[in-house]
Amino acid sequence: MDSTVATGSEENVWGGGNRPLGASYGKLMMWFFLVSDALTFSGFLAAYGFSRFKFIETWPIADEVFTHVPFFHGNFPMYYVAFMTFILIMSSVTMVLAVDAGHKMKKNAVIWYMFLTIIGGAIFVGSQAWEWATFISGDYGAVETKGGRILQFVKADTGERAALADFAKEISSDREAHERKNGIWYYDEGYQTSYNLNEVVAGLKANPNILIRTELINEEGEKTLLNREETLAKINDGVMVVEGANLVRNEYGSRLFADFFFFITGFHGFHVFSGVMINLIIFFNVILGTYEKRGHYEMVEKVGLYWHFVDLVWVFVFTFFYLV
Repeated sequence: MDSTVATGSEENVWGGGNRPLGASYGKLMMWFFLVSDALTFSGFLAAYGFSRFKFIETWPIADEVFTHVPFFHGNFPMYYVAFMTFILIMSSVTMVLAVDAGHKMKKNAVIWYMFLTIIGGAIFVGSQAWEWATFISGDYGAVETKGGRILQFVKADTGERAALADFAKEISSDREAHERKNGIWYYDEGYQTSYNLNEVVAGLKANPNILIRTELINEEGEKTLLNREETLAKINDGVMVVEGANLVRNEYGSRLFADFFFFITGFHGFHVFSGVMINLIIFFNVILGTYEKRGHYEMVEKVGLYWHFVDLVWVFVFTFFYLV
């Protein structure tokens, strides 16, 4: 079959040299990649939305989870996440300026604006890593029940969250760690929580100022707080102490919340990290004058498309995961 198509100019469409939609081959491939990536992120966010809707009455409140700011102790809901978002948006602005400078063949301006973009991306990735570390380590601790629900603790006089260290009662025991030499089938004990369940229960019974807060959200949009009598009855459902969050346990509430947090922000963080690395390569090529010799800065424009996509995705992640 003849691979040529008759046109007014009799061009061979399979022979290269055509510009569909007026875009170069490189930019067209970048758009294909971005569309396929957008579908992946859409799948993640849609799954998150359905899961949250299904478990809306027990879903963790983001304002009570992301309250940390580096080097400061206190309750600062969403402050640091907002800072990260601002930095990423500003890096997108500097990328726009870099592309514009490339169109005008201003090499020094391209270098300067790309440098700012890389710094912004690095700050965002570092902040995301810090947020992960804080989320994984946790700061209050909780008790998981037989049904997989999470029981948190609150100070009755102030209404503030109480950490396990605030009331748990240390109980000395003669327990010895299992050693390899004592068994053929040896298993490492792995991570141990700071307090065991007996110590938490003993501390709770000895401290009347501590109450239990369940995952269930009441009509006021707050977690349900039990009275003292209900607290002492509810703690009997506890089976283990939970500190921090991972793919199996989550001291902040539903484990699905932690699963989606790690998958969605991790996938996006990988994109930002990749973008920083690609930007670095393009940045050094600009310094070496590679694109000036070519007579155009299209590579800067292509990596700019990727960077704006990463920025736009984060706006959706920020809205769906942290604000709604």
